[in-house]
Parts: sequence; C-alpha cells; structure tokens
Amino acid sequence: MSDSSTLPPARLRPEAELARDALSAPVLARAVRLARWAGPGTRVDAGGGLVEEQLPAAAEQLGLSGDDAAAYASEAWRIAVDTGLVDITDEEAGTVATGEDLALLTGSPQDVLGVWLTALEAVLADASVPDLDDLVDAMAEGGEVDLSSLDWDPDAESEFLDGVLGNLYLLTVGEEGPGDAPVPLPALAASVIVPSDMGEPSNEVLEQVSDAMMRLDDQFRLLEPIGLVEYQPVDEALMADADEEPAAPVDEADVSRYGMVRLTPLGLYGLRARLLDAGFEAPAVGDLAGKGADALLDGTAPFPPAAAHAETELWLAGRGPLDAARELLAAARGSDTGAPLRRLRCQQALSLVGAEAEPALREVLDDAELGGLARVWLTEHGARDVPAPPQEMVFWLTVDTVAAQLAAEGNSEELRALVEGLAQQHSGFFDTAWRVEHPATPDVLEAMGRLHPDKKIAKEARKAAFKARSQQGG
Repeated sequence: MSDSSTLPPARLRPEAELARDALSAPVLARAVRLARWAGPGTRVDAGGGLVEEQLPAAAEQLGLSGDDAAAYASEAWRIAVDTGLVDITDEEAGTVATGEDLALLTGSPQDVLGVWLTALEAVLADASVPDLDDLVDAMAEGGEVDLSSLDWDPDAESEFLDGVLGNLYLLTVGEEGPGDAPVPLPALAASVIVPSDMGEPSNEVLEQVSDAMMRLDDQFRLLEPIGLVEYQPVDEALMADADEEPAAPVDEADVSRYGMVRLTPLGLYGLRARLLDAGFEAPAVGDLAGKGADALLDGTAPFPPAAAHAETELWLAGRGPLDAARELLAAARGSDTGAPLRRLRCQQALSLVGAEAEPALREVLDDAELGGLARVWLTEHGARDVPAPPQEMVFWLTVDTVAAQLAAEGNSEELRALVEGLAQQHSGFFDTAWRVEHPATPDVLEAMGRLHPDKKIAKEARKAAFKARSQQGG
C-alpha cells in the first residue's frame, strides 16, 4: 500500500460516541483507575513500573485476581505512565504524582481520543515484542537481549503488524470487503504473505501463513483490550498435540475455529489516524461537506459509488437545491483530464436534487459541456418542453461519458457492455465520433477498439482513433 494512494473513505462514528468507547476500553479504563489511586506512598522502579510489593494492592484496586492479576496491573500502570496520566516526579526516589493528561479525560471527545491514541501506540509496541519468557531466556551475560538468538527483527515485526492492520482497514472501508463482518484470520495472514500473482500457494508459503496466524493470534489477544478489534481466538484444539484427543467433537469446515477478527468503530478511527500520520490520504465521509462543489467533485472522483453517494448527501444537506445545482454545474466545467469524471460525479449528485433545481439545469441547455447532462436530468425528472439535443451534443456527451467511466473503473465489464451497445445502436458511429471536438476523443476511441470483442468493429475504432489524434495534432 503506497502512502501516495488515496484510500477509500471511512465512515466514522461521532467523536462523542468514540470517546465513550475509548474510556470503556479495559486497558485505558484500568490505567485511569490506577492513576487516580496512586498517591504519595506509590513507588516505582528504575524503569517506571510499580515496585513488586505494590502490585497486589494495584490488582485489588482493579478488582483483579488469579495468576495474571499482577501482570494486568503492571500493564495498566505502564499505560498510565506512557499516556501521561501519571508523572514520575523523582526517578531516584521512585515517587509519582498525578499527570496533567489525566484531566483530559474529563475534557472534550478530541482530548479523550488523543489519550487513547497514545495508549494504542504503547499497546501496538508491546504486540510487536516476542514472548517475555523468550526474552528472559535470551538475556546475555551483560544484561542485554541477544536479538539474534530470538530470530526477531523489531522493525520487520512492526512492519508486519502494520501491514496486517492496513489490510484490515482496507477490508473494512472497501465496498468489496466484508465491512462490519469479521475477517477469517487465515485470509488476513495470507494477505500479507501470499504474493498477489501466485496461483496455488506452495507448501513453504502455506507454512509461513500458518506461522503468521499464530503470531497474529497472540497480537490480536493483546489488541482487543485496548478496543482496536473484536477477536475470536484460534481454537485451542488446533494447537494441541496430534496424539491428544479433542475435548469435544470439532467441525473441520468451521473457518471461525482458525480465528476471526473485526475492526471496531474505535479501531477504525485509530487506524485512520495512524495512516494520516504516516502520510496516507485516508479520507472520511463528511470531510467535504463544508467545502465548495469543486472540492466535492474532485474529492469524490476516486471514491467507490456508495461512499461518493454518502459524501454527496452530506454536502447537499447543508445547501438549498437550486444553489447547490448551480454550484455543481459551475464546478463541472473544464477540458482537463479530470473533467469527464467531475461531470459524471456532478450528474450523480444532481440525481439527488429535487425538482426545485430545474431552473439551474435550464440555464445550461445551450452549454456545449453541460447541455447534454442537463437534458438527461430534465427528462428523468419529467420536465416539459425539453429541446432535443443536436447530434454534436449527443456525440460529445457520449465521448465524455465513456471517458468518465474509463477514469472511474478502467476496463470494466460495465464499460465493455457500454462500448458494445454504442457501436450496435449507432450505424456509422466511428465515422462521426472521430470528429468530436473533445480532448478525450482519441483515448476513448482507442479504448473502444481495445474493449470491443468484434475484431472488425475494433479495427474501425482504432482507425477512428488515429484520425482523431491526427485532427487534434497528436
């Protein structure tokens, strides 16, 4: 995923709702409770962690019991320190005080989410570290960790997890992905292991996917308590020794046994924030609502249809139909390469505007660039006395429409069907089309030659493209 690419827009929940989710995430909630519990008698070690003798009291404060209580309490304390909820006032004495950032949790939703994002970074850093038992075993005599003995590359591990989370984000926001549905862990692991051009994965690659699944199983178990994901872990029976009998009958075809993960609304917000920090174009639906029509048409140009529709509805909600239509039509003009797709988005936006916009469409009936789409709109809305378009306008609109579809979808099946229909409905289409004074005429005719299945018609299209390019001096 290139940081120069524009990602599909995310549909975010209101910040107040996300802030409530952040405050209820177990990891942050425990950190807050310990920050409010800490006092003059609280002591930390050289690394800032609670001294061992105070961990039982901290665990009791959190209502924790059992073998893992001290570990959970220690984790919560470290998050409290990392997020500024607690400040270490004297490193030698090991004393602490309430951090300034604790007050942010009673402030605005943005303040709360800022603290949560800091906590998320701390948890993500932990998730990229191998098992602590392995770290202890790998300690060298000098007290330093021997990374080579762990076969662990911190940068590579962090990059791997970022790649997985990036793919989970794309699956969540993309219209062809599962959306709110959980993603099977094997599919997510394979998305970063199996090359896109590989047919049947080799045994070596499948083994890498299996290893990645086990790493992700550990990592998602850590990431769920911060509120990033909802996670159904890998069935323990799958990791049992081959000679052990399963405790209960298992369904071999049940993919959920291999782990299922879903990005939460809070997780979607968090990953988008991280992508923005990393330099990605990661829009959110509603970003363009307060901007001009030019920003709307250009901004939604790369959006999938449903996202463009949602963004446009929000933009229209703040404007009167007539003023909105006039602004959209003005922004749709132009002869640059992006103009056809702008006009397509304009036409789609105008389809959401009621009959009150009719005067704006009649004002552009004689406009060479807008007259065609204006007639389409007026006819679809049942307007009377719509003048028939001249042939030049019909052919210009046809070229403009195909150019827009090429920009939006590339060589799609829908465009292929459109090309076949045009050649079939208009006898002598190419004899006229090459004369159309539209900047995209040569490219459109070349595309028609490429897409049409009939070799004879395809050849006619290519010849027409050559004439059009010669006419335009290309």
